[in-house]
Amino acid sequence: MSAPPPRRLFLLTATEASADTLGAELMAALRARGNGAVDFVGVGGAQMTAAGLSSLFDPADLAVVGAFNALAIYPQVLRRAHEVAELAARTGPDAAILIDAWGFSLRVARGIRRLAPEVMLIKYVAPQVWATRPGRAKTLAKTVDHLLTLHAFDARYFEREGLAATFVGNPVLARDLGAADGPAFRAAHAIAPDAPMLLILPGSRRGEVERLMAPFREAARNLKSLVPSLELVVAAADTVEAEVRAALRAWPCPVKITTGERDRLSAMKAATAALACSGTVTTELALCGCPFVVGYKVDPLTYQIAKRLLRTPWITLLNVAANDTVAPEFLQAACTGERLAEALAPLLLDAGIRAERLARQERALDAMRGGAGVSATPIAEAVFRIMA
Repeated sequence: MSAPPPRRLFLLTATEASADTLGAELMAALRARGNGAVDFVGVGGAQMTAAGLSSLFDPADLAVVGAFNALAIYPQVLRRAHEVAELAARTGPDAAILIDAWGFSLRVARGIRRLAPEVMLIKYVAPQVWATRPGRAKTLAKTVDHLLTLHAFDARYFEREGLAATFVGNPVLARDLGAADGPAFRAAHAIAPDAPMLLILPGSRRGEVERLMAPFREAARNLKSLVPSLELVVAAADTVEAEVRAALRAWPCPVKITTGERDRLSAMKAATAALACSGTVTTELALCGCPFVVGYKVDPLTYQIAKRLLRTPWITLLNVAANDTVAPEFLQAACTGERLAEALAPLLLDAGIRAERLARQERALDAMRGGAGVSATPIAEAVFRIMA
């Protein structure tokens, strides 16, 4: 009789909604690869908790946008990062996998290096050095042992600094959307099969909701005036559901609200078009066959800093992959209800324009997958190989 596989302990950290999704999928993959002999400690949100992680603390307060907000919570970031490092020292995980969240992950990694230097440090999701702050590649190379990248083009920026990197692919692109049901969503929310429907996604962080709900409200009002039969649906992330519901009370037109991962994806399949905050959600919209427009705002200081640092004209990954404006972006002062509505109206009213946009989105998704001849290593295989 063969000996049972040794139990593996992984420390994971994820402080934002998109990272929580990655973390939950990673946990499932590691558990399957380890034949169930796998345990987890660390920090995660609702999805990782549901997957079996007992989170050290609620990460919601660390998910902020903007220079001012980041400075305000800096002492808390340091304290929480030290707590995670202490957890690593107490539990001795086989590896610590730090998901996204550059600032927090960097401080956790440095803390673990001090308190538990024997722990393997793996960063999951490369900082976008091709877009801004190329010096982060050298910083990361000095801090962690290995990098797992979502995109094939990421690795070279870090390997030239001496950091080993493995392309594992973007799990969003491989996500099974079979359970998402557009017609069922419309039926459940009393939306006629042929009614135009606009899905509004205002983000998963408080700062995003605070800055975007006003221009999104005005865009919805303008479009409702133009298309009286338009159905408005707002998808509220768990992290900001209370803030979204409070903001919706001031909206002048009827709006339906949906929550939860399955309903959110079903709403994407049901929608005629979408108005979205920048982020992972834009890739999900493309996968669901929903054309979209992006709106985004940060505080003025963050914007001035970003303008000087950005090396690409786009913030939406679909546009970056296509090297073209597939989905229009309206940032800062350009993010007004009037301009957002003008960009969305053709998608709601013209089936030909909508079909052309969907074809362009599909080509951009192919570019994001790496193109012909590029294959990703399954993430659990990559992790176990790194630890070997």
